[in-house]
Amino acid sequence: MVYSNIIGLGSYSPSQIIKNDALSEIVDTSDEWIRTRTGIKQRRITAGEKTSQMALKAAKAAIKDAGIKKEEIDLIIFSTITPDFFTPSTASIVQAELELIDIPSFDISAGCTGFIYGMQIADQFIKSKQCKAILVIGAEALSKVTNWSDRNTCVLFGDGAGAAILQGDEREGIISTYTGSQGDLEGYLTLPAVPVRNPFLKHQENNGHQSHIYMNGKEIFKFATRIMIKSITRVLDQSNYSIDDIDYIIPHQANIRIIDYVSQKLKINKERFVVNLDRFGNTSAASIPLAMDEAYKNHRFCPGDKIIMVAFGGGLTWGAALANWTIQGDK
Repeated sequence: MVYSNIIGLGSYSPSQIIKNDALSEIVDTSDEWIRTRTGIKQRRITAGEKTSQMALKAAKAAIKDAGIKKEEIDLIIFSTITPDFFTPSTASIVQAELELIDIPSFDISAGCTGFIYGMQIADQFIKSKQCKAILVIGAEALSKVTNWSDRNTCVLFGDGAGAAILQGDEREGIISTYTGSQGDLEGYLTLPAVPVRNPFLKHQENNGHQSHIYMNGKEIFKFATRIMIKSITRVLDQSNYSIDDIDYIIPHQANIRIIDYVSQKLKINKERFVVNLDRFGNTSAASIPLAMDEAYKNHRFCPGDKIIMVAFGGGLTWGAALANWTIQGDK
């Protein structure tokens, strides 16, 4: 039996830090208002780096950490809602920069759940023995689609990238995965694309919208708390483990109140949650690999630890992955 193992991690965050006080200068808000409602104190914002450029730095770090040659990678899966272009895919741009030839590479769009979707797809490629080593990336430049005049959303988002190398192994790495979506709830969290402009139509609807993130915060909170509990429960039900066997949970870094709620409902000590949203904000598809890499670099995980990654996002989408931690602490 071949299992998917995480053998290397990497991440990148822009150097420009925007603290809450800076936001209070452009919208009607305050540091206290943001902290008490979200848990966020600051976020990183790109000073011109593209999504692909941030992703490339995270990818190179993950390859180095894995201790493999880049030529061993035979698939790139890239999750983002802020690509450099509609086409070519951001995965293809990273592939070219890594000078990798004749391997498939593609983008997926699952919002903040994107990294989980990418892990699940990679897991299937490895288990079916179609691939041996896969680069999974989650990266976002959300600052370019943030409405900086909307105080309900502009305080939430940040930029960054995270990457993981998955490789086939006899050791049990990824144990179970679960994903889902519900398209009829898409209006709760949207990011409009290019409107229809057809010069041959006599009557055109005014369907043009700016490419800014819109979110119904109250509905998303209700959805997130319910679906994260469901996702965690589902991957446990698919395994031989219970919540008491889990050492750490790496949640999507959206709002500390959501994490607190899940902790209380599942009766899990909050210390078992990996949280860094206070310093990075919501980086969408990058949030889980960013948090995981930071905790790993701080020697928080030990080989054999049981870890659950869980997320929700635009779509609306959701998902979780249960895995054994297999990376040695000091390689």
